[in-house]
Amino acid sequence: MTDKNKTICRVAVENAAFGFDKLFDYEAGEEMNAQTLVGCRVMIPFGKSKKQRQGIVFDVISGDETTKRLKKISVVLDREPLLSKEMLRLACFMKSQYFCTYYEAAKAMLPAGFNYKIKEMYSLNAEFSGIGLLDEAEKAITSFLGAVNHPVSRQEICSALELDYNTKLLDELCSRGVIISSESAVRRVGDLSEKMVELCADCDCEALTQKQNEVLELVRMAGEISLREITYFTGYTKAVVDALVKKGVVRYFDREVIKHAEKANQSDTVKEICLTEEQNRAYIGLCEKYESAQPCVSLLYGVTGSGKTSVFMKLIDRVSRDGRGIIVMVPEIALTPQIINIFKSRYGGSVAVFHSALSLGERLNEWKRVRCGEAKIAIGTRSAVFAPVQNLGLIIIDEEQEYTYKSESTPRYHAREVAKFRCKDNSCMLLLSSATPSIESFYKAQSGVYSLFTLSKRYGKAQLPPVLVADMNIEQEQGNKTVVSSVLLQSLQENLADGKQSILLLNRRGYNTFVACRHCKEVVSCPNCSISLTYHSANNRLMCHYCGYSMSMTDICPSCHEHGLRFSGTGTQRAEETLAALLPSARILRLDADATMRKNSHEALLGAFKLGEYDILVGTQMVAKGLDFPNVTLVGVLSADQILYSDDYRSFERSFSLLTQVVGRAGRGDCPGRAVIQTFTPDNHVINLAAMQDYTAFYQTELAMRRGLLYPPFSDICMIGFVGDNELLTANAARECTRLLCKSAAENFPRLPLRVLGPTAAAVKKVSNKFRYKTVLKYKNSRDFRAMLSQLLVDFAKISKYSKVTVYVDVNPESIL
Repeated sequence: MTDKNKTICRVAVENAAFGFDKLFDYEAGEEMNAQTLVGCRVMIPFGKSKKQRQGIVFDVISGDETTKRLKKISVVLDREPLLSKEMLRLACFMKSQYFCTYYEAAKAMLPAGFNYKIKEMYSLNAEFSGIGLLDEAEKAITSFLGAVNHPVSRQEICSALELDYNTKLLDELCSRGVIISSESAVRRVGDLSEKMVELCADCDCEALTQKQNEVLELVRMAGEISLREITYFTGYTKAVVDALVKKGVVRYFDREVIKHAEKANQSDTVKEICLTEEQNRAYIGLCEKYESAQPCVSLLYGVTGSGKTSVFMKLIDRVSRDGRGIIVMVPEIALTPQIINIFKSRYGGSVAVFHSALSLGERLNEWKRVRCGEAKIAIGTRSAVFAPVQNLGLIIIDEEQEYTYKSESTPRYHAREVAKFRCKDNSCMLLLSSATPSIESFYKAQSGVYSLFTLSKRYGKAQLPPVLVADMNIEQEQGNKTVVSSVLLQSLQENLADGKQSILLLNRRGYNTFVACRHCKEVVSCPNCSISLTYHSANNRLMCHYCGYSMSMTDICPSCHEHGLRFSGTGTQRAEETLAALLPSARILRLDADATMRKNSHEALLGAFKLGEYDILVGTQMVAKGLDFPNVTLVGVLSADQILYSDDYRSFERSFSLLTQVVGRAGRGDCPGRAVIQTFTPDNHVINLAAMQDYTAFYQTELAMRRGLLYPPFSDICMIGFVGDNELLTANAARECTRLLCKSAAENFPRLPLRVLGPTAAAVKKVSNKFRYKTVLKYKNSRDFRAMLSQLLVDFAKISKYSKVTVYVDVNPESIL
């Protein structure tokens, strides 16, 4: 191949620092069809050491005689492209918006476990002739490698010979040329495959046994056949086939298998969804938007229980008739089983599921089902936005205001913004749905940027429940020291007598929320994090909810070593115990992160509650959203104050949403419901507006506050985070980076609207022995701002004394604490 027709692959490389990240040029080997490499993963030599790294081909261009000599791609890891050109364009968008590398953006689109890990392998150098000069330990290694006769990992060698994993023997033998080191790409989860058998060319069929001849005849008739089928039809074991392979008559090969969805209980006749007049108006309007074939965003705003799901399912029916693909996202794993059952009963095997509770193999299989077109509807949590849906026609984000749609690790994307990009690229509709939309989304709907469709009434005979606010100050004055007010207790007793069910929200897991010493007044804290430990009665341990540290329960203060610890605060475990004492006949179910550790436990517990096996469901926010139980007629919020008060500008919005959503779980069937909100601040406007289910009034008061303080939607927020082992170094890095930012803005971008807050320590300053500082920016998202911030990150990375401090950027974070 001459320089004139050299084909150049533009490759995103893993573990590239943000300051040096770009698409690197590599030459495709002569045996490679370069045009088919776009979207494939490759192994490439990178850097002066020529160590092998993994990369993804983003583009292929032609070189000419001026093209400099390039390194060549070592290995192509995929038989066909994993990422389409649409997804590669999305990766470029994510890099520009979220300050990540090309590879990090692309990697987020692939199922966990599908990524390769570079593994160093060792084999014996056949040309080395000085074996007799080796000592006993070195001879043992060479003997082992000679016996296995294939490349072996360091872990396998050390395990077999009982060597220390960090031994220098292997490196010394490599440097002397005794053994050879090579690098191999290994996947955490392999493709599901089936062992197949076919005839070898020019095979010698003489001197075969009767069994071998019968197997050979079967293979001849079939052309190629699975090993499983051979053993089934002949009744012979695998040993007979192994003997034919050894004689060179047949050979084994693997064929990739995609596991098809289990047969769902799909109805033989799909029932037509009946809509009310109000729902039908929304549906017709949404259909018009969809049929315009223009990219658009619509907001379906409806009170709790108004039948938003029915509207968007009818819209899914409409889009499905056109043969287009659909993505439906829900915010919590707890919601997934309920919505999956609804979808699978209607759409059967065309539904694929994406969420973190699946095993790595299950996630990979679902991804493949969507990619090959078997599944047209992808349902899941945040990661479902990357589902490789063919001919995408609709994306639905249910409960769009939820914080779980924002990634907290690199790349720090928001699923709503990624969905907007995909809809624009596919000329299709994004539908946001919520009873309490985010302030930003509702503002855009009111401003005409989004189309707004409203459902103001509950479906059928159901009515919004009346809400009573219980003043816990009065309860304490009357001697009630429990977490259950007298009015809530009476309501629970009445519900039990009527055979109805109740849901109670307490957004703190554990038994006690903190433990303090009566003598020195110190709170028992995590040694790794600047946060108090929480007492868990189930295992009788004090636990950290940030790093997972735990210690056995003790009555001795770790600080002054005196006896007499005081337990304060109430978590879900203590609430469960209190309810059991107050209502001994009640069957109580607790639903929180501790109760749902096992796989599919969400589905099992919620299924049991739906079947009436429990009377009261008490839990954290996973009980507050999206659940639909017709027999639930009472909802209680045990401590609204825990939810309400924090220093974050979104705290009122999150509190209003959670309170409104949990109150909306009551009275969704034919029987009327009611709700009780317990608080020490009964005059708080957020609590009263949530009790009245008045989103419009809350939106107006919140918008006025945001406008006055210049928070979204009137600005964008960017948080630059600094994380390091040394607190002083981390704090100095934050100050220096902020100084460089202000200098760059003043000198190069004087007209850029920008407000800089900080740097300050994070609300939880230390997590897992890492210190955290932050600088918060209020700005208008523009190309100039992104260019300025990108250059800042590049320049700051060059300051060697801060090399041990990690710097990251979070655009429009869910919290700036």
